[in-house]
Amino acid sequence: RCPPYAFPQALIKYYCYEKYFNHAVNAAAVAQKKYSNDAVYTFFHAYGNLMQDQIQEAKVELDTIRDHRELSLCTLMALVYAEKKKTNPDREVIQELDAKVKEDRKSAPPKSLYYAGTFLWLLGRNDKAREYTERMIKLSNGSKEGLILKAWIDVTSGKDAYARKAGKYFDEGLKERADVFAMMGKAQYCEYHQIYSGALEIINQVIVSFPVFLPALTKKMKLLLSLQDWDQTIDVAHRLLQKDKNNLEALRMLALHSLCRDGNIIEVELTHFHTYILSFHICGRNEKVIEQTFRMVERAFSLAQGDSDLATELGYQMVLQGRIKEAMKWYKTPFTNRDHSSVSALTGMIHCQLIEGNLEDAEQQLEFLTEFQQSIGKSDLLYLRAVLAMKRHRSQEEVTNLLNDAVDAHFSSLHGLPLGVEYLEKLNPDFLLEIVKEYLALCPAKPPAPGQPAAPQLQHCATVLDKVVKIVPGLLQAVFLLAKVKYQSGDIDAAQSTLQHCLDQCPSHADAHLLMAQIHLLQGNVRLCSQSLELCLSHNFEIRDHPLYHLIKAQTKKKTGELTEAIQTLQIAMNLPGVRRAGSSSKSKNKKTELSSADCVSVFLELAEALWLNEEQHEAAKVMQDAINEFSGTPEELRVTIANADLALLRGDTELALSMLRNITPEQPYYIQAKEKMADIYLNHRKEKRLYASCYREMIEKLPSSHTYVLLGDAYMKIQEPQKAIEAYEQALKKNPKDGALASKIGKALVKTHHYIKAINYYEEALKTEQQNFLRYDLAELLMKMKQYERCERVLHDALAHEQVNELPVLSDDCRYLVLLAKVQNKVEKTEESILSLQRVMLKRMQLEQPDAVPMQKQLAAEICAEIAKHYTSQRGYERAVKFYKEALVYCETDRKVMLELACLYLTLGETDACQEQCSVILKNDQFNEDATLMLADIMLRKENKEKAVFHFQQLLERTPDNYHILSRLIELMRRAGKLEDASRFLDMAEKHSSRSRFDPGFNYCKGLHLWYTGQPNDALRHFNKARKDNDWGQNAVYNMIEIYLNPDNDTVGGELFETLDGEIGNSTEKQESEQLAVRTAEKLLKELKPQTQSGHVQLRILENYCLLATKQKANIEKALSVFTDIANNEKDHVPALLAMATAYMMLKQTPRARNQLKRVAKMSWSIADADEFEKSWLLLADIYIHSGKYEMALELLNKCISHNKVSLKIYFCFQSFRDAALNYEMAWKHGNQTNPTIGYKLAFNYLKAKRYVDAIDVCHKVLAAHPNYPRIRKDILDKARASLRS
Repeated sequence: RCPPYAFPQALIKYYCYEKYFNHAVNAAAVAQKKYSNDAVYTFFHAYGNLMQDQIQEAKVELDTIRDHRELSLCTLMALVYAEKKKTNPDREVIQELDAKVKEDRKSAPPKSLYYAGTFLWLLGRNDKAREYTERMIKLSNGSKEGLILKAWIDVTSGKDAYARKAGKYFDEGLKERADVFAMMGKAQYCEYHQIYSGALEIINQVIVSFPVFLPALTKKMKLLLSLQDWDQTIDVAHRLLQKDKNNLEALRMLALHSLCRDGNIIEVELTHFHTYILSFHICGRNEKVIEQTFRMVERAFSLAQGDSDLATELGYQMVLQGRIKEAMKWYKTPFTNRDHSSVSALTGMIHCQLIEGNLEDAEQQLEFLTEFQQSIGKSDLLYLRAVLAMKRHRSQEEVTNLLNDAVDAHFSSLHGLPLGVEYLEKLNPDFLLEIVKEYLALCPAKPPAPGQPAAPQLQHCATVLDKVVKIVPGLLQAVFLLAKVKYQSGDIDAAQSTLQHCLDQCPSHADAHLLMAQIHLLQGNVRLCSQSLELCLSHNFEIRDHPLYHLIKAQTKKKTGELTEAIQTLQIAMNLPGVRRAGSSSKSKNKKTELSSADCVSVFLELAEALWLNEEQHEAAKVMQDAINEFSGTPEELRVTIANADLALLRGDTELALSMLRNITPEQPYYIQAKEKMADIYLNHRKEKRLYASCYREMIEKLPSSHTYVLLGDAYMKIQEPQKAIEAYEQALKKNPKDGALASKIGKALVKTHHYIKAINYYEEALKTEQQNFLRYDLAELLMKMKQYERCERVLHDALAHEQVNELPVLSDDCRYLVLLAKVQNKVEKTEESILSLQRVMLKRMQLEQPDAVPMQKQLAAEICAEIAKHYTSQRGYERAVKFYKEALVYCETDRKVMLELACLYLTLGETDACQEQCSVILKNDQFNEDATLMLADIMLRKENKEKAVFHFQQLLERTPDNYHILSRLIELMRRAGKLEDASRFLDMAEKHSSRSRFDPGFNYCKGLHLWYTGQPNDALRHFNKARKDNDWGQNAVYNMIEIYLNPDNDTVGGELFETLDGEIGNSTEKQESEQLAVRTAEKLLKELKPQTQSGHVQLRILENYCLLATKQKANIEKALSVFTDIANNEKDHVPALLAMATAYMMLKQTPRARNQLKRVAKMSWSIADADEFEKSWLLLADIYIHSGKYEMALELLNKCISHNKVSLKIYFCFQSFRDAALNYEMAWKHGNQTNPTIGYKLAFNYLKAKRYVDAIDVCHKVLAAHPNYPRIRKDILDKARASLRS
């Protein structure tokens, strides 16, 4: 063991080294009593007093030991130092003492040199201390004491060359005995070289060997913190406080823990605020903390008048309180006291000038300071340059580069520092959060559209915030900003999870509630959005003075159609301070309100849009003009320009909108958004696909990047040019090879171009890299579509062959694979294996069900249930499908896609009330949802509620009269409701909407549909022909044209009654030639069909064989029948195939076989997808029953048919009285536009039998006007009716 005197000396020297001078004085006093006023302890007692500026007391003590042989040299040095510390030092005394030091040094014994070296080392004069110590070692032949001191000098010198050798000296000093001072030094050496576990091992030895040596516990506490083991750090802190209840380091550590880990500011304030300056920088600008720290620093400044650092600190705290003028006074204090070297004070002054907008002065000062500090590269100067560049509206690239440099410089200053007080002081989280806010000011406030990358600045934000949150998780402002960054990056689930953590820690965090409300609004969940706003208001009533609160509230009102309330709310926001000074902050009721420029613009733009939707166009224009004036010359001006273009579009002025957008150049922000808007106008308003694609090509020329190439590829895919899309995606992949989403896009584009083998090979090559495993699902799906079921199963089994894991992404993928596997197994009739796969899906799903499931987990469970429901729907297991859709909505009650699929399923099942309920819920949150509106309109028409149905369509078509997808659906539904005459009004609206409407393929398709359904097939063909070559409408137009050519009068092919009636015309040569020509035309059109789906290919096969039926040749009919039978066997309950079979049997005079197939159809549930085929099947079966005398069964089928289609031209009740039959034929004649000769003949015949001779003659004239050679009608009806009238 070390000698008794070594322990107190080690303790005192360690306290002096750590600058705990009061502890050193107390320890020296105890040692003086214990060791009879040993002169060594007198010296350290005097040294402690001297370093606490008690100069006179120190000099008195030093004079008493001035002549001590071993201490005279260090005492003389201390007296020189004491004299120099005086306000008015005596030069003569200093010279005299210096001369004495030089004289004594020549003959000083080793001990004297040792203490002199120790004194110089403690003062930080390492080079001089090394000189004395080396001389001492030489004189004493390698004194262990001297080697230990030399090791301490080297390890604390800050020079690697010396520090590397220190370990060897410590080892030599510890050879003979355990020296506490040497062991502490060895630990210091390990810490210097970042060998924290080695240092901790040595410190543990010190604690065991010297249990009362408290600095060892202190060191252990700091080392544990360096290893980021907070739990053990706090345990050691409590051990220290048990031994020393006022231990400064332990109290500081507990304060740091409360602030950094728990964010418990109140506890820090009440119990231990010893580390006030540090807590000030990591408190998230808490007002109470700032008040306390300001009072402390102010008191410190009063005790140390003229201290430049304290004055600068006071200035900084004034800035945070928004008292800029007072801050400026404090920053000027060092210069008033003639301290012109205070860089931090000058930096603070520049910061104030930037805040006040005094840019000229700030720029001059900054240039001077940058030049002065050029070699240093300080992060705060780079940050100020970035702020100046932002305020000068310099390019985003320049600002971003300056911020990047500031971050790099800041983190480089932390290199090699262990986690501790010094690290946290230099980390300065508050400063980093300010940098993050500047980054965010450069980013769009809203998340990117699906498939588009986020702003690059957001990645920098995330990097900075991840480091801050990792070190200071209790800093809720950093956690909130991280959530905001994730939100703006499009990672909504992660943002929601982070925000929830923030709100769990602080339920009154207003900004977190507002961001949560924005997320709910983005997800379309208006109810939860309103709840978040209410919670925010209940926790913080002052949020009513925050414009963002009113902005979000107005957006929810607009979503629910409450435009008046939305306008009033936005007008309140407009009148709040800060909105009309873009990005400014104001003080209201002593509360600082900050609003970004982006949010300011949003208030203006939302108000303008709400006014426009409320038909207050003049007021909307005024608001837009205010926005132009307000944001002129700022980056947000371009957002106003884009919004102005939107208003021009609403007015129908596309040319004005385009001219506005053309003025935005590639150097400006929002250039890509402007180009995308222009492209949208060309495609959706001008229908110019060439110019649409040229917008994206221009983006590539001006800003070539992976993102712009992806946009070009997406554009080509949208206009059905997949080959060009593939080329664009491949260019994007070259620039970003690790982007798996791009690989997926290329694969899908190859499928689109029918390069199936190439697509399979591409997927397989991509999977070999093992970086894009998610492509496995795409490959399996493609193999299933190509009916390569065995390969598909193999791919899926490979995907599922992995060890059991409980990670969410893996479980999600497994569920998708299993659902797809069940589909494949079902295709190859492996029913039992299919059921087993679905059971495995259920088990996987149960692993995801946790009581505290985060939104992402719930969304995943919902997706799994929806996938299972789709599988059961495809297998016509409708009840189980409904069950799983409902279960999906339990997990995610606002999932609009699932709600729509469930509503559609209800409609298929004929459960109109349930479907209506689902649609109403969707429309409550999304007023203009097209699919829900169409379904609701369909239901209303079925319920004979014409007014409500038309109202729903009016809502959509008045907003966009040229939405031809909706218009085509409207025509279909009105046909079925017997209201086709009302559809003309909407066609007129679409035609008047744009002068180019008549040339639009969509308009011509809708017009053709209307003409076909009103019995004008020739005119319909002309309009369908105009849409025939279009990518969107062409395929459907060709299908309809083929059906018209094969069956121009839309007859029930195979119906015995019509064959008998038209027997005479059926044999005419002219009729046969006309039919043959129609068949040949249909066959030519069939070659133009290029179906993209499996069902499309089946439909094509059926149409091809209907052409064979149309030839009426027995061999062709039998050949077609064989194909129909094959399709019916492969496709379960395929209604079109069964109808085709029945038709073929009827043409072959095999009525019983036809009846059997039609009976199968009659037992099935009606679906809108096969509506026409169901109707034709029921009519054909009814025709068979009528001729068999089964009138009741026929009536049941006819009533069923008319419930789904009020304008079926073939509905007749031949078994009723002639008067009742005439009523039904009147309806058919009216809805056929009084052009169908067959229906006209039957109606006239029934009028004749009912003695309505005038009506009969009128109908005959109309038939003969359209068909002069129509047989028998003149002889059988017209002549007889005239004769009856004369008699």
